[in-house]
Amino acid sequence: MNTSYTTYKTLLHKIADVKYASAVLQWDQETYLPAKGNDKRGQQIATLSELAHEQFTSAATGALLNELVLSNDLYVSEKRNVELSLEDYNKNKKLPATFVRKMSEAVNKSFHAWIQARKENSFAVFEKPLHDIIGLKKQEADLLGFETHPYDALMNDYDKGLTVKKVDTLFGSLKPELLQLLQEISGKEQVNNSFLYQHFDKQIQWDFGMGILKKMHFDFEAGRQDISEHPFTTSFNSQDVRLTTRVDENDFGNMLWSCIHEGGHGLYEQGLPESEYGLPLGEYCSLSIHESQSRLWENCIGRGQAFWEHNYPSLQKAFPQQLNNITVQQFYRGINKVHPSLIRTEADELTYHFHVMIRYEIEKGLIEGSIATKDIPAVWNELYKQYLGVDVPDHRQGCLQDVHWSHGSFGYFATYSIGSLYAAQLYAAITAQNPSVEKEISAGDNGTVVNWLKQHIYRHGRYHVSDELCKLATGQTLDAGAFISYATKKYSLIYDTVKK
Repeated sequence: MNTSYTTYKTLLHKIADVKYASAVLQWDQETYLPAKGNDKRGQQIATLSELAHEQFTSAATGALLNELVLSNDLYVSEKRNVELSLEDYNKNKKLPATFVRKMSEAVNKSFHAWIQARKENSFAVFEKPLHDIIGLKKQEADLLGFETHPYDALMNDYDKGLTVKKVDTLFGSLKPELLQLLQEISGKEQVNNSFLYQHFDKQIQWDFGMGILKKMHFDFEAGRQDISEHPFTTSFNSQDVRLTTRVDENDFGNMLWSCIHEGGHGLYEQGLPESEYGLPLGEYCSLSIHESQSRLWENCIGRGQAFWEHNYPSLQKAFPQQLNNITVQQFYRGINKVHPSLIRTEADELTYHFHVMIRYEIEKGLIEGSIATKDIPAVWNELYKQYLGVDVPDHRQGCLQDVHWSHGSFGYFATYSIGSLYAAQLYAAITAQNPSVEKEISAGDNGTVVNWLKQHIYRHGRYHVSDELCKLATGQTLDAGAFISYATKKYSLIYDTVKK
């Protein structure tokens, strides 16, 4: 092996150690940290973030990468690692270490303000810390640079090459198709899902969710699940992946689909090449592809009929009083009810896209300056009425429902919809290449799905950008038509079979 490449690997391993140490502190912050530990925890995370950034953007690192990128004796995978690291170096070099620390400190303050704001159901508690975050994100966009729109610089962090122009075009083509499908469904007799809103014991829900994760092949010797205010997944390496969920005893779906959704993320993290720890090829492709993994499991499989043909009998056994008189077909239709709602994470897979579009429009406006921080609740409520026809009763169920802004994650939301489109396309490829896969799922065997994803998605790390990886896996780049075809077939059957 090239000795300079060995030096490069050692350096990136050390930087990764610092970053993941910070990530452990962040995970603890959102799960078990006592309230009085907030301030010092923020300081600790900021220090580690600054140290990792300084080491990665040092002159010595730049010299090493520029030497290696010209080397002729690297393997293809090694050369790709170096190319991507140099790309990351040049981007990160634009952000001063002082800025990175300031952002980390601001995120710590805003996260705890968000928690308190949700408790008090008051956006005013969150407004000032959020305003500071938005100011820093505008500054970050300027530092990183952009050609057309400042929001492009932020979206590029989550999916390389994603721009306002691309997302506007994609949403512009998706919206009329969704509206037409929703209009057709609105003419049908509505599905009954009232049985999902009985009392479901917290511990029994938890145990059932853990069992589902095991059936998905999530490795609990290389991961765990805990409770948090907002479900999320984080990873410190492929052998230590943490999921979180939340439980509502009066809403069965709240926990279970969070488990399945985060389980999809977790499987991706556990499937990344362990040998590439700390290197680009040991990292996920993009947030859009990451979201494709969670949405594939949550919707294409977890809200699929085959999945429940196997799992419903055990669910009925766990909750006999609540579900004994509900057939598997009634359950399947109920969990796929299409109805405008307030909460993004609980939305059906059709109206879900409008939740994403609303957040995208608000973020774009905040970054370009056409929307002020103080106006977020009013704009949010107006868009929910316009897009979904629902009235937002309070801030907790409105603009305070997502954790993302408190983390400074501006540019993330579009990847949820894009990930759903990728998911449908990937699932179509899985079923086309493995015609018996749904029979296997209905028998409780998810192995074919997991193995296909390992082969076509996980093992590639960041080698390809999103569309390249999609084409490699399915034969073509992103095509929203795959989602429309999937959704039309699924929901026409669900609603057309309701007895008149």
